Amino acid sequence: MRKDHRPYAVKKAYLKFQKFYTRHFLMPQLESLGRGFTFMRPWHVEIFGGPIGIGRFATVIATADKKVRLSVWPEKAGRGEILIGDYCLISPGVRISSAASVRIEDNCMLASGAYITDSDWHGLYDRVSPGKARPVRLAKNVWIGDSAIVCKGVTIGENSVIGAGAIVVDSVPPNCVAAGNPARIVKRLDPAMKMKTRSHWYADPGRLARDFVTWEQAVLRGNTFFGWLKHLLFPARGD
Repeated sequence: MRKDHRPYAVKKAYLKFQKFYTRHFLMPQLESLGRGFTFMRPWHVEIFGGPIGIGRFATVIATADKKVRLSVWPEKAGRGEILIGDYCLISPGVRISSAASVRIEDNCMLASGAYITDSDWHGLYDRVSPGKARPVRLAKNVWIGDSAIVCKGVTIGENSVIGAGAIVVDSVPPNCVAAGNPARIVKRLDPAMKMKTRSHWYADPGRLARDFVTWEQAVLRGNTFFGWLKHLLFPARGD
């Protein structure tokens, strides 16, 4: 199905159900969840352990084949945490695992399939032990590319970008692009250039919400309930 045949009333009800599901099933599992969140298909988000906190205006997108998984397995008592700041984007298939501490600051974007972990989860010689953990930190406005892996003990500096498929085993300074396995700096960003972040997009959340409603109503204009059912039961080629 290429076109969304739902009437706007059905789409609006679906969005409200996503909010309800998030509040009823996910929020109780979280240490905190800031206002203005958007969870797309939240029933495909898996949360284990804690504390896990997510800031304001988070966008979390999950799908049936690419679930989002946030897991805390403490290395020792009193350790293990996942703290995600404001305005962050978590794409389908993202996994974050913590035995010590994973801290992701404001405006970070994690692309599809990215994996962040602060532990090896097994020792080199003792394969029964969970291994040693070292905290991971993503500074403000970091962008982790598709299927990239960020390993234990890594700090990624403000505004830096990690290329698709990269494996980051060493810290990356601010305003850099790093790529490869193991990841190495391939480009320097100009710190004098003005950076537009996700927080700018949410500068007027009320207006943004109204713009989304206007756009959705325009896209779905002319759709009817019975037309939607017809396309569900008898999809036509090209629809």
